[in-house]
Amino acid sequence: MEIILARHGETEWNVKEVFRGRIDVELNDTGRKQAELLAGYLSKTSVEAVYSSPLKRALDTAGAIARKQGLSVIVTPGLIDLDFGEWQGILLEEVSARYPALFQEWTDHPERVKIPGAETLDEVRQRALEVIHSILANHNSRVVLVTHRVVNKVLICALLGLDTSHFWNIKQDTAAISTFAYDDGRFTLTEHNNTCYLKPLQMAQRKDF
Repeated sequence: MEIILARHGETEWNVKEVFRGRIDVELNDTGRKQAELLAGYLSKTSVEAVYSSPLKRALDTAGAIARKQGLSVIVTPGLIDLDFGEWQGILLEEVSARYPALFQEWTDHPERVKIPGAETLDEVRQRALEVIHSILANHNSRVVLVTHRVVNKVLICALLGLDTSHFWNIKQDTAAISTFAYDDGRFTLTEHNNTCYLKPLQMAQRKDF
């Protein structure tokens, strides 16, 4: 079977570099266009199910994909974004100024960080893997999961057998997809951070945020 990990389309908080987490930020105009382009790309192949984080930026991206497939979105709490605690709704620049030591640890050793009021990456990994195990038990074809940068990066590490210290070695652009084949108990990464279908938007490269 195949599991396609999709990141939601762009929001204004991606552009402005504001920590999003559980705050229900909507797609911006570019994000909505990205979602439609992604949906068009995936419509070339048959998808058995579309799962999504319950946050609107993911749901709207997933909805575009599901409509092209004649499916309903399966809302999945285990795919929700990392709870960033006290950092949610704050600019990246402001976080780095207010929490210099903690922010440096987030940059250098994300696997160790416990942001006040937040989840750890390992907690995200545990709940996201529970979703993967449920999907493997209930599907045998191609499934799309629409979620968030942090969740996808952590899941990619997990499915490759890497711990969360490799978080910053994984790139996930908005509306990108990464695909895993699953066979005989093994995950194989066959496509990573693919955004070829977004070329009509002629977007500049953004940093990992």
